[in-house]
Amino acid sequence: MDAEHTGAERDPSGKDGKVISRKTLLRAAVMAAPIPLLVPQIPALARSMAPGQSLEPTPYCQEPEDRTPAQTEGPYFKPNSPRRSTLPGSGTRLVVSGYVFNLACQPLANVLMDFWQADNNGNYDNVGYTFRGHQFTNAQGYYNLTTIIPGLYPGRTRHIHVKVQAPGRPVLTTQLYFPGEPRNNTDTIFDPRLLMNVQPGTATFDFVLNIAGQPTSSPTGSPTGSPTGSPTGGPTGGPTTWAAGTAYSSGATVTYNGSSYRCLQAHTALPGWEPPNVPALWARA
Repeated sequence: MDAEHTGAERDPSGKDGKVISRKTLLRAAVMAAPIPLLVPQIPALARSMAPGQSLEPTPYCQEPEDRTPAQTEGPYFKPNSPRRSTLPGSGTRLVVSGYVFNLACQPLANVLMDFWQADNNGNYDNVGYTFRGHQFTNAQGYYNLTTIIPGLYPGRTRHIHVKVQAPGRPVLTTQLYFPGEPRNNTDTIFDPRLLMNVQPGTATFDFVLNIAGQPTSSPTGSPTGSPTGSPTGGPTGGPTTWAAGTAYSSGATVTYNGSSYRCLQAHTALPGWEPPNVPALWARA
């Protein structure tokens, strides 16, 4: 499913003989420095504008090697996470925000972002959905996640997992990292291209997906939990065939390619959000 993104995975150390991008060089040079020193130095963002302002293209969006690289999913992913932008739980609070762009540095709306991470003690909740949740980027391609700084566990540095899927595109599975972590130097999965720009209480990271030019669709806003259209295939009716552009309520049932699915979150369907492709929205009935 990550076929479109695997071309972005390059040796950040340059040992494979390939050219290292400017962004990777700068990040690698400071990845072991204390967090306060990183704030003005790491070019972790593909833009420097506040939410709601016009976005100006930057060289980082236009360099193919600077698309966000894919990483392993790991053993702790669970589908069907709740839709929420705040992950409740005890720990040191952290707000992670940023934008999702295509290669032309154009913001992508309605991108599904599914986050999961360890708790303050380095444990994953594999029974419930603590520190798990998904959301959608808004019309400006902006996302905002309130969570905590994840704890450490043996073999890994501090990190946050995320799956990113633009409408009609494959899923990008990757991880976000914290600068200044001693284990960054020993974690074999760590990639300096995925360092967040961290300040006290906040972190920022912009995703650049392997999508050229205009997005495949041009929605005017992000999906809402209360669609204005008439829900199709509700709990009291028989299943109908899934169709893009239809507003589905939680509990609605549909058929797709001969299989039945139950809607987990109210949304208006877009091309690329077919039930088998979006486990956060649909489950086998």
